[in-house]
Amino acid sequence: MTPPLYLASTSPRRRELLAQLGLAFTVLEVAVDESTRPGETPADYVRRLAREKAAAGLRQAGEGVVIAADTSVVADGIVLGKPASFDEALAMWTRLAGREHEVLTGLAVGNARHVAAQVVATRVRFRDIAEAEMRAYWASGEPQDKAGGYAIQGLGAVFVTGINGSYSNVVGLPLAETAAMLAGFGIRILE
Repeated sequence: MTPPLYLASTSPRRRELLAQLGLAFTVLEVAVDESTRPGETPADYVRRLAREKAAAGLRQAGEGVVIAADTSVVADGIVLGKPASFDEALAMWTRLAGREHEVLTGLAVGNARHVAAQVVATRVRFRDIAEAEMRAYWASGEPQDKAGGYAIQGLGAVFVTGINGSYSNVVGLPLAETAAMLAGFGIRILE
């Protein structure tokens, strides 16, 4: 019998991606402190947050399998969070424009006995962006709740000239890796 599955995230993007796999799951709202720790690398940061979210989800679920993730945009070794203002977004986009950056997702899957975690990396290349485009993009409302201030699955796609790695990772949940990790917990896709 397949164990119950839980997604420890209220992100609509993660819900949509996980639903693509054809799985039935329950969404859990979890809260963890997302502050970075001194000396913590971006990869260590997203892995730790995914593990903490999974642990919080397991405390709520009690049994079954929990999936948790944390996605960050990283440029020059700096984690770019969700912009709180146009000025913050402008600084992010200026840093990202005309060059490549990395999107890291910490992915954790676990049950009461064991939590497995990994980090998935995707390289994304942006074209140059005019300030007028930045202002119009901010005015669209899309960037406000997105890591790095953009959504590759939305209007932000107009800035992307290339991607090396998992597209679903940039959206927020790397599906190939998620499916492989779920198989280790008795939940198989396409069987």
